[in-house]
Amino acid sequence: MSSYVTRKTPGDTAWFTRDRFGMFIHWGLYAMPARHEWIKNREMIPEAHYDLYFKYFDPDLYDARAWARQAKAAGMKYAVMTTKHHEGFCMFDSQFTDYKSTNTPAGRDLVREYVDAFRAEGLRIGFYYSLIDWHHPDFPIDMLHPRREDPDARQQSEGRDIRRYAAYMRDQVGELLTNYGKIDILWFDFSYGGRHGEGDKAWMRGKGKEDWESEALIALARKLQPGIIIDNRTELEQDLWTPEQYQPQEWIRHAETGELVTWEACQTLSGSWGYHRDEQTWKSPEMLIRMLVNTVALGGNLLMNVGPTARGYLDSRAEAALAVYADWMKVNGRSIYNCTMAEPDLLGSLPPDARFTQSQDGKRLYLHLFAYPFAHVLLKGLAGRVDYAQFLHDASEIKFTEGAVRHFSEGAAKGNDLLVLELPPVKPPVVVPVIELFLK
Repeated sequence: MSSYVTRKTPGDTAWFTRDRFGMFIHWGLYAMPARHEWIKNREMIPEAHYDLYFKYFDPDLYDARAWARQAKAAGMKYAVMTTKHHEGFCMFDSQFTDYKSTNTPAGRDLVREYVDAFRAEGLRIGFYYSLIDWHHPDFPIDMLHPRREDPDARQQSEGRDIRRYAAYMRDQVGELLTNYGKIDILWFDFSYGGRHGEGDKAWMRGKGKEDWESEALIALARKLQPGIIIDNRTELEQDLWTPEQYQPQEWIRHAETGELVTWEACQTLSGSWGYHRDEQTWKSPEMLIRMLVNTVALGGNLLMNVGPTARGYLDSRAEAALAVYADWMKVNGRSIYNCTMAEPDLLGSLPPDARFTQSQDGKRLYLHLFAYPFAHVLLKGLAGRVDYAQFLHDASEIKFTEGAVRHFSEGAAKGNDLLVLELPPVKPPVVVPVIELFLK
C-alpha cells in the first residue's frame, strides 16, 4: 500500500484520488466576443455593449451528450462546469436573477443538460461558481471591476451592499446543490482580500472570506451535500489546493504543518479558459500527456479545460486535443487511475526524462518514457524487486537483466542493484510509452 498520508479533509476525497483526471468547462457569454473569459474586465466593456451578448446568446448546436462522450473517451472521470463566471451570467435557471440562460434566445437551463448528460456517461458532477460578479448591483466596484476607470466609479459603487450580495450567493448555491441531484465538487473562484487600490483608487479594496461570508456559504454547501469536495478559494481551507496554469515540481504541502495535501492542477489546452478564436498557443500532444503524467507522479489530479464556442460545440482544436488523451488513455490509463507518486525508495532509480507512477496498492510501478532511450533503461536499486515487465499499451514483454548490461563492450554498466530493461530499437506508436513493472 502507498505510504503517503494526506491532510484530513472535510469532504470525501477517496474517489477523487482514484479518478485523477477531469474536464473543466468554461462557458458563458464571453464565448461570443471570443477573446478570453476576462474580456469584460480587460476591455472594460460597458453594460450596454455586453448586453448585446445576452440579447443574442443562442448556442443552438449545444449537445451536452457529445461533450460527455468526448470527456469519457478522453479518460476523464469527472467534470466541473462554470454555472456562473465573473461576468455574473448564470447558465442555470436561477430564481434569484433575470440574468440567466433561460432569458436568452437559448431559452434553456444549460447546467441541467450538462448534469444529465455527464451523469448518464458515469462521470461525477462538479459546479464552478464565481465569487466575483461584475453584473450584480450590490457587488462593489474594485480594482478588478470593468467600471474601475470610470470617472464616477466611486459614486457608482456607493450604496452597494456586499452583505446582500453574499446572501444572493448563498441563495444560488442553495439552488445548485438542491435542484440537480448529487453534486461531487463545488469549485469557488476566487478571493483577493489582500489587494487594494492605489492613489486616487485607494478606496477600492479586494474581497475575501469576510465579504463572501465564507463560513456560512461553506456550511450551507456541506449541509445540502454532505461529503462534497470544495476547493480553498473562499479563503477558508477545505479539501482541494488548486494550483493554476503551472506545473508543480513536488507534492504540494500545507504551508504551516508541512503535511501533504489533496491537490488538483487546473490547466488549459491553450492560453485561454473561455473560447478564444484567435489564440494560437495550443499545447502539443507530448505536452498534454506529460502534464497529466507529471501531475499524477506528484500525487495530484489534473483538471483540463475546454472552452466551448458560442454555438455550443467544442471546436476542432479542442476536439483534437481530447483525441490525444483518448488515444493515450485507452491503453495507458492504468498508469493514471488509482495511482500516485512512487514510494521514496523507488524514486532514486528514476532515469532522466522519465516519470514514475505507482498503483495505490504498491504492486505495480509505471515508468513513463518522455524521451525514448536507445537499447536499455537502467534502473538502479530495482534489482531483485521486479517480477515481470511489459509495455502497458500492448502488454508485450520487456526482457530485463540484473547486475549488468549484457554487452560485449568494455565499460558497460554494472552494479549489484542494477535492473536493465531491454528495449526494442523503434519507439512504440504512442506519444509517451509506459512500461509496467510488476513488483515482487
